[in-house]
Amino acid sequence: MTLRLYNTLTRRKEDFKPLDPSNVRMYVCGPTVYDFAHIGNARPVIVFDVLFRLLRHLYGPEHVTYVRNITDVDDKINARALRDFPELPLNEAIRRVTEKTASQYQADVKALGCLEPTAQPRATEFIDQMIEMITVLIAKGNAYQAGGEVLFDVASMKDYGALSNRKLEDQQAGARVAVEVHKKNPGDFVLWKLSSAEEPGWESPWGRGRPGWHIECSAMSKSYLGEVFDIHGGGLDLIFPHHENELAQSRCAHGTKKMASVWMHNGFLQVEGQKMSKSLGNFVTINELLDTDKFGGRKWDGQVLRLAMLKTHYRQPIDWSVRGLEEAQIALDGWMQLAKGVEPSTIPSGILDALQDDLNTPQVVTELYRLGRLKDAPALAASLHRLGFEDTTYISGARRAVEKAFATMDAREVDTLITARLAARAAKNWKESDRIRDELDAMGVSIKDNKDGTTSWEVKR
Repeated sequence: MTLRLYNTLTRRKEDFKPLDPSNVRMYVCGPTVYDFAHIGNARPVIVFDVLFRLLRHLYGPEHVTYVRNITDVDDKINARALRDFPELPLNEAIRRVTEKTASQYQADVKALGCLEPTAQPRATEFIDQMIEMITVLIAKGNAYQAGGEVLFDVASMKDYGALSNRKLEDQQAGARVAVEVHKKNPGDFVLWKLSSAEEPGWESPWGRGRPGWHIECSAMSKSYLGEVFDIHGGGLDLIFPHHENELAQSRCAHGTKKMASVWMHNGFLQVEGQKMSKSLGNFVTINELLDTDKFGGRKWDGQVLRLAMLKTHYRQPIDWSVRGLEEAQIALDGWMQLAKGVEPSTIPSGILDALQDDLNTPQVVTELYRLGRLKDAPALAASLHRLGFEDTTYISGARRAVEKAFATMDAREVDTLITARLAARAAKNWKESDRIRDELDAMGVSIKDNKDGTTSWEVKR
């Protein structure tokens, strides 16, 4: 079967034909590292990791380049740095914020079973390339200076708005927000803006300043993947303005008909049927799901989160719920137990065909259930491995329960009861000995009498 992907630009599913089969190239917008990533941020990471794995299978690992950027220059980062480290110089405060959050992001996505991309460029490392691209856009008449900014002139591009299906004439002044008087068109967007003495900045032909958001990804993708590449991905919320503006400035700067052959976008995420927000109290980070009891009263293994995410097709909205996680936990416990230590066979055609049909992961999950019912451990092991599920790192629901019980148990109380039981046994008070054993059993403690006369214990699985 030929790989088919839904292209947001053409609004249809198409056969995927790489520009160069020996160098398949994909760019996905990564995190803005001003705070820990929430569970909605996990969706594109997991979706495009599955695609990365599939491309590596189809074309060979050495022939696929996957770039996911890190945005470490942004006004939200500046604000967070001033809030959290007011006593430090701004540049140092920004470094503290971005290092902590970027490191946590890497740990979180690794726990979700995601491979490292080929490259993870940081925006601050590509300021020179951004300045170079802006210079070209000004020279070509696609950008202009006004009001202390360099702006992209959207009217200079005839088909601006094609990705988001927005017509330029519909973007009229005063529709929802006041239009800055220095703009030629209300849709013109910032390529470069001046920085005050208290803000981070870099020297440029237009004064000390910092880049706009969109130019960052254009510069980084071009540096690693060239002027035109195969796949550009991200969340549905990025179609406009981010991806629309990326596409516009890249095409105009390079004089190309396209920036990427295929544009892919994953759908939104809700939590228990509601939009996720801090005001509703349902805002949850990946790290909180992995390491706290905030959601559902327990910690969740990253691979459970992965399976729960893949049960819904990537282009559809997903309702993130405790019930969904519990169902994923039960299924994965069974599959991992069946596949543990088994030599994988070839991947079944049903799994591959579903993946090549625009990443039809709900059908993939159906196939996994079928393999589980058939007790086809080799095929199941191969499929789980290809999808990023590893039994060597998986923590089952039963093991999680043991860890939680152990963490909350008073070891001193257990030891006291065992000492009392040993004394009862020494006195041949078997009734008291049995009573204490029953009490320990009710607490969830399993004891073992050893040949040397000692008693060891563990939390029951």
